[in-house]
Amino acid sequence: MSLRSLLAWIPPRLTQLGSGDTVLAYGANMTKQNNANASPIVIGSAVYSPSTGNVNLARANAIGTSDVVGLVADVSITNATTGNIQTTGIVTATTGQWDAVVTGESGGLTAGSVYYLDPTTPGFLTLTAPTTVGQTVVRIGVALSTTQLDLDINQPILL
Repeated sequence: MSLRSLLAWIPPRLTQLGSGDTVLAYGANMTKQNNANASPIVIGSAVYSPSTGNVNLARANAIGTSDVVGLVADVSITNATTGNIQTTGIVTATTGQWDAVVTGESGGLTAGSVYYLDPTTPGFLTLTAPTTVGQTVVRIGVALSTTQLDLDINQPILL
């Protein structure tokens, strides 16, 4: 068996990867975006795209901030840097990491529960769908366990 070099599309051309290069397997469920927020955004945070290639913390208090593109997949993405946003599939985080981005939770996610975009705290998820006129209902996904959320992001419904 002979050794072969991996080729990758690195615009504008096909390029041979060198030794020491890392290959990340991105499927249709992951995208790289720039953090346009003034602060770091952490794993599990819901984000929307205010402009091409950028994300900011989503919030269900208005239609303009509630079109969720995914959840942050990296432990943290600092301001003005690029990070991974998961758009479909299963997002896995520790119970403590979920507690940091889910309103009113302790001990991680609640298995079998549906999670929605929170109207109060940017980037947060909640077990309670918004009911106030002017807010939006955005279903994010269903918890499979205390550490895994199956993403099924729906379009915002303006109340």
